[in-house]
Amino acid sequence: MKILVCNDDGISSPGIFALVKSLKEIADVTVIAPLNEQSAIGHAITMQVPLRVSEYRINGTLFGLAVNGTPADCIKIGIRNLMDSPPDLVVSGINHGSNTAINIIYSGTVSAAREAAIMDVPSMAVSVTNHNVKDFSVAAELTKHLIEKTPIKQLPTGTLLNINIPDLPKEKIVGIKITTQGKSKWDDIYERRVDPYGKDYYWLTGELLQLDKKIDTDQGAINKNFVSITPIHFDLTDYETFNKMKEWNLDNLINGK
Repeated sequence: MKILVCNDDGISSPGIFALVKSLKEIADVTVIAPLNEQSAIGHAITMQVPLRVSEYRINGTLFGLAVNGTPADCIKIGIRNLMDSPPDLVVSGINHGSNTAINIIYSGTVSAAREAAIMDVPSMAVSVTNHNVKDFSVAAELTKHLIEKTPIKQLPTGTLLNINIPDLPKEKIVGIKITTQGKSKWDDIYERRVDPYGKDYYWLTGELLQLDKKIDTDQGAINKNFVSITPIHFDLTDYETFNKMKEWNLDNLINGK
């Protein structure tokens, strides 16, 4: 099996090191990841700046290819140009910090997996629920087992798995929940500060509004120390509203009725 690994924390992130080490036990792994951190970049792609690709080595050994672009760029150029043939699976991560609820929209980690799904390649995004993770081994091992023991490559075209794993020892993780995307969101605050030259600047801060209490939501599950696995896709249509809007008789507006 050929696996393409990407992330949004950058190719030098310890999360991607742990993931690659684990996946190499079961697959032929190719790493194509951003040269620098691209957290919260969303699904941006680079259009006005040339993309450059360089080898990233650790102690003289090739680890992967670094791209001076976004996670979505890495997947697009990786599959179209840098790999001899498309991978069987794309795994994005392991991210520092959870990607649940509304955060899914902002996440570069999820966007790398989503870009793979757009390109008809099965994919998954993996995150650990802590921004200061000390040990990625539990998340890396669980990711490997999910790939080995589940039919992930049979996901419907365009669907990816968004996985969030509590930053806990294995024995303290309660279990695994199949979840829906929650509605928790950040209450953003732009804190006004003054630089050494006396000029104002703003720093984004805030807190997460915990709106998800049910355990069958991604945020609700990780709050109870469950692993959350959410199937998501890039079709943003609100089908309930779509059907209701058919009653609006919009065609009559063209005729002024």
